[in-house]
Amino acid sequence: MPADTFWPLILSALQITLGGAIALITAWCIHRFKHKNENASPGERRLLILEEISREVGYVNHCFARYSALVIESTRFGKTWPNARKLELEKVNAELVEEFRKLADAEAKLLMLGEKTMEKTLRLYAAKIALFRKQVYVGRQDISEQEIGDLKATILTLREQFYDLLSRRYDRLLAA
Repeated sequence: MPADTFWPLILSALQITLGGAIALITAWCIHRFKHKNENASPGERRLLILEEISREVGYVNHCFARYSALVIESTRFGKTWPNARKLELEKVNAELVEEFRKLADAEAKLLMLGEKTMEKTLRLYAAKIALFRKQVYVGRQDISEQEIGDLKATILTLREQFYDLLSRRYDRLLAA
């Protein structure tokens, strides 16, 4: 075999081998990353689930804070409230509804873990947010800022109770 055809074959074979090795290493890394939690102990898995629940409740709280700020602003301005802010409120409202679905998932996870007290507190928290949405809305002028503040304070109290319960459970799992 002449040298001018031999070297291109060797180079092609090396490139194919190198490409295959890179593909195998990438597939192995992705597989390892996706399945790293499967080897965790039951206590570690509970911790991961509680962290996930905390994150989901945090997202709901963030969306609710944005929603409530916009709705309170709308009650202050009344009919002079800009349309751009109304559109922003509609977007935030849609996000809040989507986060409520995740909150229902978090409640189911808590029940699965046997955390009935935490689930009940989380359910009350969600119910109070829903009540807030029914009582404080765009265009409503007959509600005072004091009443709105009282509703928000109740919601924040329930959130604190939930996080206290979650924190105690999390600390016990860490200590075990």
